[in-house]
Amino acid sequence: MNKPSASMQHQDHSDARELLPLSPRNLVSGLDPLGRPLPSTGVPLSGERPKKMAADYRTLWKTAIHQQILLLRMEKENQRLEASRDELHIRKMKLNYQEVGQCSKDAQALWERKLTAPGRTTVLQDKEEVYHAVCQGIPKSRRGEVWLLLSHQYRLHHRLPQRQHCPDTPYQDLLKQLTAQQHAILVDLGRTFPTHQYFSAQLGAGQLSLYNLLKAYSLLDTEVGYCQGISFVAGVLLLHMSEEQAFDMLKFLMYDLGIRRQYRPDMVSLQVQMYQLSRLLHDYHRELYNHFEEHEICPSLYAAPWFLTLFASQFPLGFVSRIFDFVFAQGTEVIFKVALCLLSSHEGEIVECDGFESIVDYLKTTLPNLTQTQMEQTIAKVMEMDISKQLHTYEVEYHVLQDEMIEAGPLPDDSDRLDKLEKTNTQLKKQNMDLLEKLQAARQKIQTLETSVENFLSRESKMKHTIRSLEQERAAHQKTIERMRSCLPPDALTDVEMTQIKTGPNGKAKTAAKKP
Repeated sequence: MNKPSASMQHQDHSDARELLPLSPRNLVSGLDPLGRPLPSTGVPLSGERPKKMAADYRTLWKTAIHQQILLLRMEKENQRLEASRDELHIRKMKLNYQEVGQCSKDAQALWERKLTAPGRTTVLQDKEEVYHAVCQGIPKSRRGEVWLLLSHQYRLHHRLPQRQHCPDTPYQDLLKQLTAQQHAILVDLGRTFPTHQYFSAQLGAGQLSLYNLLKAYSLLDTEVGYCQGISFVAGVLLLHMSEEQAFDMLKFLMYDLGIRRQYRPDMVSLQVQMYQLSRLLHDYHRELYNHFEEHEICPSLYAAPWFLTLFASQFPLGFVSRIFDFVFAQGTEVIFKVALCLLSSHEGEIVECDGFESIVDYLKTTLPNLTQTQMEQTIAKVMEMDISKQLHTYEVEYHVLQDEMIEAGPLPDDSDRLDKLEKTNTQLKKQNMDLLEKLQAARQKIQTLETSVENFLSRESKMKHTIRSLEQERAAHQKTIERMRSCLPPDALTDVEMTQIKTGPNGKAKTAAKKP
């Protein structure tokens, strides 16, 4: 019994390996939990187990602690894997849109080299080479990183004056503050990409991130605060990067590229852009321009949302992301290119619309529903187009015209017209007040008549009810009379009839007519 067999020793070894020794345990086989022989403590007496020394217990405890540490590390690794899996699911949900154009393997390898190159944020790269890479395509999974790289390159090529720099307040500090634009931001959360899975959940992860981003920017840029349209721009950024990266890119678009000017309360920049687009149509697509002028359709009716949201509010997300690629590479000139290409490619259908409402409806509902081929053709035209000189000329032209109008003032002939118009306006206001008084009196009279009609209807209803009750009572009396007649003998019935004849129908005795 003191010397166990080989099979028993093997069983003890396997048990010792499988057991997690969270507390010391005496093993008959003389092996530690890892199957190694324990140090000898002397010659064991016959029939007695060997006594454990302090070193043996210390070894067992070290093994138990080591295994417990391994278990904790495994739990942390499992938690990290779960978090990574959730992050991967959210990332897949964000990028759930159809790409416009295919990014070749050569283009993917090119961007991989650029994104991993040392000093990519501090070393200038060739602008033509970067633009050519953007034209080849950007992998959807790396689009956010490419936008960050393009913004760094733009800042290296263009140094903003100190007065145009945005305030350098950390993002986390802005989140701790309160904004006066909170109600407007909350109202627009549900209107921003309502069909996209990431933003559709009410107060879900997407809407909370969007709220944080818009709140932080409204506190950073107090002149602009929050304006409708910024939420779509911020939403596109959030789909491709984290909150803090999206905040940095929003500042880049607003301050470095100057988009914030179109969100100012006076919106002078937006008026200049609408004038520039109108002039482009006049110079390049005269028939379409004349058609718009004939039906009094100005660019602000259909193109203002395109500029304020960078096409994100109406067009497919894959198409919008491709537009953002070129905006980060070339600036706001791309918005004019896309608008002009869209209008020119649908010129025939727009000219066929023969009314104001049909034209506006086509521009707002039909035109944004682009096919995959139409989107790819539009992007291809944008790559080939260059209108930077024309845009600069039109902007100068707009400001010159504004200055001339201010300096000229009203013409002498116009002063008489203004006086006449003012007198006519005064007369019309007086007539308007008189008509309002008559209208109010007529409304009061109508209200009185309506009340009288209601009273008459109520009385009529009551009288009808009374008549129905009397008719029911008369019918009951007639039935009673019939029953009583049936109970009388024939002689008595004859006397009753003679009495009725003598008394008449009213119960009064008839008087004989006097003979002359």
